[in-house]
Amino acid sequence: MAIDDGKLLDEPAISGFRAGLRGELIRPGDPGYDTARKIHNAMIDRRPDVIVCCAGVADVIDAVNFARSHDLLVAIRGTGHNVAGTSLCDSGMVIDLSRMKSVRIDPVARTARVEGGASWGELNHDLQAFGLAATGGFISTTGVSGLTLGGGLGWLVRKHGLALDNLLSADVVTADGTLSIASASQNEDLFWGLRGGGGNFGVVTSFEFQVHPAGTVLAGLVLHPLSAGKEALQFWRNFGPTAPEDFTDGALVFNAPADMPVPDSLRNEPIVGIGGVYTGSLDAAEQALAPLRRFGPPAADAIQPMPYSAAQTMADFLWPAGSLNYWKSGFLKELSDAAIDTILAYSATAPSPRTVVVLEHNGHGAMSRVGVDDTAIGYRNWSYNFLVTSIWTDPADTDANIRWTREFCDAMQPFLADAVYVNYLGDEGEERIRSAYSPATYARLSALKKKYDPANLFRLNQNIKPAP
Repeated sequence: MAIDDGKLLDEPAISGFRAGLRGELIRPGDPGYDTARKIHNAMIDRRPDVIVCCAGVADVIDAVNFARSHDLLVAIRGTGHNVAGTSLCDSGMVIDLSRMKSVRIDPVARTARVEGGASWGELNHDLQAFGLAATGGFISTTGVSGLTLGGGLGWLVRKHGLALDNLLSADVVTADGTLSIASASQNEDLFWGLRGGGGNFGVVTSFEFQVHPAGTVLAGLVLHPLSAGKEALQFWRNFGPTAPEDFTDGALVFNAPADMPVPDSLRNEPIVGIGGVYTGSLDAAEQALAPLRRFGPPAADAIQPMPYSAAQTMADFLWPAGSLNYWKSGFLKELSDAAIDTILAYSATAPSPRTVVVLEHNGHGAMSRVGVDDTAIGYRNWSYNFLVTSIWTDPADTDANIRWTREFCDAMQPFLADAVYVNYLGDEGEERIRSAYSPATYARLSALKKKYDPANLFRLNQNIKPAP
């Protein structure tokens, strides 16, 4: 039986449920309701009937059981960072993990156990005390939970792979209200599905990761004006695959905020920034990145030594919470000259100065060496990922920004593979979700969904429907 939307709540039942929680239950009209329903993307404005701010695993189990027994629509919130806004619903229940932020580190075994409401910045802040780092997240405010379940790109991807490649175990509450441990030796099928299948199989309350030495890294960007961007991106295209795996790199096209210290030459047109994070010997890093820092030369060089935890925050200013966001993405077949020309031409006409175009170089490293069937991640062998993140603040500008983003992506279609990274999807429909997985992987995920969530209780996500 499918879960129905918008069931009316039984007031005596909700009162009893509230009384049994260690955390807080928030309903419309309660103090803090409007704050509790805000998420990163201000495009999403929904009004759930009940928000369960969980304090621990028992609250999660009770919330899942209550939602299932009352046929409530369910959204799961970690940090609320997902651009599609699936962590919020109209009517129904939000199971909110954002207060569950515990981090426990074993510096000898180099492992970390983190709860499902923590961000990568919070995890790496604590790891920095031991000279360690976790693999996920280009932006520190991104949630550990959502990013890991869909893949887990980040500043160590070329050296240590995706976040899900470093997942050792997970505690997960499935649709029947059971708490299970998923690992390579327990509930192995569920462990496979969690690593790439998104939030389709349950509420993950904690993650155990292998973490890695990082300490001080060499990180940042070299900056070129858009008018010199083609030559800079051509150079990077040739440089990136030859760089050591210690260097995870990418390119951005953006406009300098007023408080960003850049030369005047970078204020008259968009900026092409190229760089990343080098984890390893600083002497080796300086030598390896010297060609990138010389080419042009750049109008500015913002690459410098810093703690890894600081490197993970260095791009946060480009994606502030509370702005309106609309994203489109896809893996590139190759970073051709024609693709570069299209990217730069559209970047010059973006209707919002807050918009950022991203080119990720994830290939030529550890991510590509994991077997295609070892996890449920869709694709590992596309070297470059294209992402346009349109960001603006005035709702009156929404139509213009969405239209430009769609036109940009239509122009990029000749250069894009029929494949997408599931974590960057918006509300784009079932066929687009299928394009995030190979047919064999999707079929396996659908069969697993039937086993663990046959009624599709957990369907506010990039949903994989249960097999017939």
